[in-house]
Amino acid sequence: MGTVHALTSYPIKECAGVVHEQADVGPAGLTHDRLFAVVGPDGETAWQGETPRLATIRGRLSDDGGKLALSAPGAGEFVLDVAVDGPARPVDVDKWPGAGIDQGDQTAEWLSGALGRPVRLVREPDRASRVRGGDTTALLILSLSSLDGLNARIAERGAEPVPMTRFRPNIVIGGWPDPHTEDRVDRMRVGGTEIGFGELAIRCAVTLVDQAAGVRAGPEPLRTLAGYRREPDGVSFGMKAAVLAPGGIAVGDEVTITAWR
Repeated sequence: MGTVHALTSYPIKECAGVVHEQADVGPAGLTHDRLFAVVGPDGETAWQGETPRLATIRGRLSDDGGKLALSAPGAGEFVLDVAVDGPARPVDVDKWPGAGIDQGDQTAEWLSGALGRPVRLVREPDRASRVRGGDTTALLILSLSSLDGLNARIAERGAEPVPMTRFRPNIVIGGWPDPHTEDRVDRMRVGGTEIGFGELAIRCAVTLVDQAAGVRAGPEPLRTLAGYRREPDGVSFGMKAAVLAPGGIAVGDEVTITAWR
């Protein structure tokens, strides 16, 4: 039987994760996961493939969600009062309704200085709208055995193993002996939450970024994944999942598979 090995949320899309011992899970995933996004002057989403330093920007929300503390190496810390309403800025952010709540000029100035390019921080305007039609990608799930199998193949090439952080999962599961068990799960109970398969996670250039240093460090793992995890639309690693029944999850919780694909 598998158990929850690690839990991580990413309050700001493409930025550093926050590790949790326990977390509440709603229809859109872990509470506050990907609630904010960094966007360029034209509203396009900034991503690590173009701006790898995003990986070093850390955002921590207060318990009530009213304040967001931003930090980055060499840039110190900036704390902002979260704007939850007000003028909406047109943005092109996946799953959002075409707009985001801008978090102000001072925030934009700090973030632009930390990244070395003009950007702004926006908040999702209506989180409930994301799940009205069912969010089949609310959670990203990976197992330790899948990473071990990948790293064994990378080692055969004489290259260095990659850490789990390259894949930015929300839930890491330990105790499954076979790699890619997550691919075959249709439904499972984790703590007080029920989760259902959504789709295989197709991986992009973000996996080539050293998440601690914020620099591109390819060609692994994509080079090795291309040899045995090819799909029609790319290479897969991990599972994206829907939240069928919200609840709580904690590190150490048992994972019970109730249906296989």
